[in-house]
Amino acid sequence: MIRLYVIVGLLGLFFAGCGGGNPYLDASLEPAKFEGKDQAWFEENMGTPSAKSARFGGGETWIYSRIAGGKTHFPFFNFNANQCKITLEFDKEQKLDDYEYTDC
Repeated sequence: MIRLYVIVGLLGLFFAGCGGGNPYLDASLEPAKFEGKDQAWFEENMGTPSAKSARFGGGETWIYSRIAGGKTHFPFFNFNANQCKITLEFDKEQKLDDYEYTDC
């Protein structure tokens, strides 16, 4: 019975740590989505994307790759950078339709 409680507790901690997100990035991208910001606005404010591709139903997908901090490890003081990837999906009218990001 105690093993069950330990396993449930560890799984709860694991899943609680995975759903954090980036409040700063959400605070900038979520309003941009609802305000209908277009591709020109993102190119002016975020720069040229690292990659562009066409979407199946029309529009484009833009990908921005950035270095977002990192960690230094003790024995050899190696620096491991966090590689942030921001994906922006635009509709046919070049307005932001959806976004997602990883490791930011």
